[in-house]
Amino acid sequence: MSPKISPIRSVKWEAEGRPMTQEVPSFPRTDYPVPARDDSRIRAFKEDVMKHLEAHSPLVDVRSPGEYSGELLHMPDYPQEGALRGGHIPGAANVPWARAVREDGTFKSADELREIYEGEAGLKEGDDVIAYCRIGERSSHTWFVLTYLLGYDKVRNYDGSWTEWGNLVRAPIER
Repeated sequence: MSPKISPIRSVKWEAEGRPMTQEVPSFPRTDYPVPARDDSRIRAFKEDVMKHLEAHSPLVDVRSPGEYSGELLHMPDYPQEGALRGGHIPGAANVPWARAVREDGTFKSADELREIYEGEAGLKEGDDVIAYCRIGERSSHTWFVLTYLLGYDKVRNYDGSWTEWGNLVRAPIER
């Protein structure tokens, strides 16, 4: 089964007349070492989000405005990955992940990104930020933007995201 290529990524590639193929590459079998990992610097869990709420630290909800408001319980075409309750984690700023890219799929300039994340969402250098979405895939994009394009040192991705939070008993929710 070949991976699905996002249309937003292929627009620029096609516009530049770059080569395309449907050929599936074949690679020889090999062994790779398994390094020890500690993802705590980049990955947030439910307990980390709870502590973040208590400290009034910034949260960025990268879902669509409809998901953020609670109007939608899941992304269109993904009903199996929804939550029982709609809304967002209290105090989270809503910055849909795709705002960081242009129509051709390239990232916006650092100044444009700063205007979105700092000017609109109120983030500032030195903040300890947790980004989330539905299952952590869209928020990983925002994690990359904040970490590598804007240089934030303390950014974590809550990969349990709304699927976990929206299904938690007694978890606080805003609508």
